[in-house]
Amino acid sequence: MSTLTGADSWGYVHSTETFGSVDGPGIRYVIFLAGCPLRCAFCHNPDTWTRSGTRMSASDVIKTALRYRPYWKRDGGITVSGGEPLSQIDFLLSLFSLAKEEGVSTVIDTSGAPFTREEPWFTKFNNLMNMTDLILLDIKHINEEEHIKLTGKTGKNSKDMALYLSEIEKPVWIRHVLVPGITDRDDYLTQLRDFIRTLKNVERVEVLPYHTFGIYKWKDLGLEYRLEGVDPPSAERVKNAERILETAEYTGWKKELR
Repeated sequence: MSTLTGADSWGYVHSTETFGSVDGPGIRYVIFLAGCPLRCAFCHNPDTWTRSGTRMSASDVIKTALRYRPYWKRDGGITVSGGEPLSQIDFLLSLFSLAKEEGVSTVIDTSGAPFTREEPWFTKFNNLMNMTDLILLDIKHINEEEHIKLTGKTGKNSKDMALYLSEIEKPVWIRHVLVPGITDRDDYLTQLRDFIRTLKNVERVEVLPYHTFGIYKWKDLGLEYRLEGVDPPSAERVKNAERILETAEYTGWKKELR
């Protein structure tokens, strides 16, 4: 085992999941970072919005993750989620540098909200991509006006990041939360599909049905839940979205899954 000699840095970790099976290929150690610029109406982790997590060094995080390496097999590794992981890009650079010393697969689950081509952030992002195997990109809404209503912020950063990742051919899985009455309209889904079709690096598209499991967190934090009364989508609406977006169940134009 290496001595983990890569650069070290500190970040704010909200929580971890030791046997994640839905955040990238294989079994993954998932690190949820604290802090997010978005305020999504459907967020099931509003407790990750601020940097109120545990301050940890990248070396301590990777050492803890490596305890579970025997369970990862060939396809597993670590996934960094949030919150919004790109809000702590310096910590990610340090963490992934240490992970690559160990030959660990690295995945980022992001909305792309912090993305910018301005310096010095853009150079840091490119360095990070050199150490990242896969991006899980959550496109909140394809319509700009609706994106702002849903998240409180523009969606232009996310789309620009998607276009840039296509330019550099970084493997991406597109994720989309299906919220009845908000993101599940056929015209919006068709617009999203057409945008995805312009990208040459998408390996997979996933529809994530909206759920209400995190409502209690809003109440615990004294926040008003904006989607009160909205039920999860029906199986028929989920299938409809999967058909339009050409998910794993509908191969269409999509590349073979790796």
